[in-house]
Amino acid sequence: MCLAAAAAALCAFIAPAAAGSGIPEVKAYLNGVDAQHILAPSTLFVKIFGSILGVSAGFVVGKEGPMVHTGACIASLLGQGGSRKYHLTCTWLRYFKNDRDRRDMITCGAAAGVAAAFRAPVGGVLFALEEAATWWRSALLWRTFFTTAVVAIVLRVAIQFCATGGKCGLFGEGGLIMYDVSSANITYSASGIFAVLLMGAIAGILGSIYNYLVDKVVRTYSIINGKGAFSKISLVVTIALLTSCCYYFLPWIAYCIPCPSNSTVICPSVDESGEYKNFQCPPGYYNDLASLFLNTNDDAIRNLFSPRIIKEFHITSLFIYFATIYCLGIITYGIAIPSGLFIPVILAGAAYGRLFGRLFETITKLDRGLFALLGAASFLGGTMRMTVSICVILLELTNDLLLLPLVMLVLLVSKTVADSFNKGVYDQILKIKGLPYLEAHAEPYMRNLVTRDVVSGPLITFSGIEKVRNILHALHTTGHNGFPVIDEPPFSDAPELCGLVLRSHLLVLLKEKIFSRDRGFANPVIFQRISTLDFGKAGSGKEIKLEDLDIQEEEIDMYVDLHPITNASPYTVVETMSLAKAAILFRQHGLRHMCVVPKSQGRPPVVGILTRHDFMPEHVLGLYPDIKPHKWQ
Repeated sequence: MCLAAAAAALCAFIAPAAAGSGIPEVKAYLNGVDAQHILAPSTLFVKIFGSILGVSAGFVVGKEGPMVHTGACIASLLGQGGSRKYHLTCTWLRYFKNDRDRRDMITCGAAAGVAAAFRAPVGGVLFALEEAATWWRSALLWRTFFTTAVVAIVLRVAIQFCATGGKCGLFGEGGLIMYDVSSANITYSASGIFAVLLMGAIAGILGSIYNYLVDKVVRTYSIINGKGAFSKISLVVTIALLTSCCYYFLPWIAYCIPCPSNSTVICPSVDESGEYKNFQCPPGYYNDLASLFLNTNDDAIRNLFSPRIIKEFHITSLFIYFATIYCLGIITYGIAIPSGLFIPVILAGAAYGRLFGRLFETITKLDRGLFALLGAASFLGGTMRMTVSICVILLELTNDLLLLPLVMLVLLVSKTVADSFNKGVYDQILKIKGLPYLEAHAEPYMRNLVTRDVVSGPLITFSGIEKVRNILHALHTTGHNGFPVIDEPPFSDAPELCGLVLRSHLLVLLKEKIFSRDRGFANPVIFQRISTLDFGKAGSGKEIKLEDLDIQEEEIDMYVDLHPITNASPYTVVETMSLAKAAILFRQHGLRHMCVVPKSQGRPPVVGILTRHDFMPEHVLGLYPDIKPHKWQ
């Protein structure tokens, strides 16, 4: 409870954004949602130490999700040139100060987090491709591959150091293969494949129920957490107490099992991470339920994956463990500590698979340990809805290539069944947190709308040469980040769209006071006072704010030439374009603003601006409540 309270205090008082797994937030950032504090240095600090405290407290949480967030935070810190606030800066890193390069860095960081957590370098690359990144290209593929290769080498060096005398605790157990089940014999049969298909279908149903309950619990916890830091810490301590009670009292109802005569390890175990926990049993016996509950999560998974000839679990113990982990995993996610979902789902799935193997042992020759692995795969597919990356991660975890066809099959079945009920757990968390994530496909009802139907006003525009007063007024009264720039006579024959100017670039000009008294094009000499790097993407806490400006009264009626900082080739769509087509274009090109231009002549050159908000189902359905949304909306 003390460890849990410490983890909650870190999240409550230092970095609330560090709570949870962090994968939905990283996924949203790579989709174009630049939310504050998601990748801040304080979030990195709390993510590391809060995850250590949370896992040590005995919660049903994993370190894998937080590792992905940690890798993304480190990449962001490097990409923004370090942290000026903490006096950690590096000049050469400033060349990453644009959206695309920063995004690539964070994608590599997320892949490195998966590779480090699971010791699965190829799985890390595929995770970044399948789940994290929105925009993918060939150059990014080899960069993430190089990153995860470095992770694998560093891990190997660290494991080698620990194996040759370094005191590293439980780090490096099993080498780079965490759960080696390659020694088991695999024989296929029609009845065995039927059992695997049935297991995948049931896991898909259980996974969709898991996601539904996690959704309800997280929404409830968000209300409790919104009451203040004391409520957050109290909730965490309550769940810690409940978890500890379950872990200690449930093994008392389990049977004592005689130690196997052919065991290669000491039974009962004498160290803290052994396979055969004695608990209350007499000498020569072990408690199978205590061997699962009173162990580290990695050792519990290793015990469940072990072949039948080495380890046996009573069917009642498996059912109790599965039900307990399933329920504790649901009520633990959403509390104010860094917590991952991979390990709780793998634990519940492995127990479910081993239990399923016991029930169907009369019709299949597959080993129960292999059923546990297939159960873990089916649960991951049913909750997270990933296929390729999960398949490769499990193969790298277990060193069992012969099981590849069955793992592929069970993942596809569980994902297909679960998709017919609800969305994946990360997509649901994105919606709960209110992060405007753009899906890869447009909603069906968008085909019946055009871009002008969702343009919201009023539209704020600037002249190519604008008064300081007008710019300041627009910045003070709106929260817009992009403004159309329109040239009017005498600078053009007729009103025409010159381009788009960003709020951050306007602030740079205002801070440096690039003004002129006459309404005309600025002398290029005065722009030599600023560098192109000043217009680069600022890191967290480094952006210029309106409060930083010091505009004097005599400067308020001076003019600013916006042409040098205007994007003269913004993406534009005609007002009659299908909203579905515009949404796909917006996402594929990673845009933040899209100008809507009129179809006919003689009208203002810009009808409006589309942003991410305008494509959100909540906005569109709010404008047109008669439209019937998709059943998951």
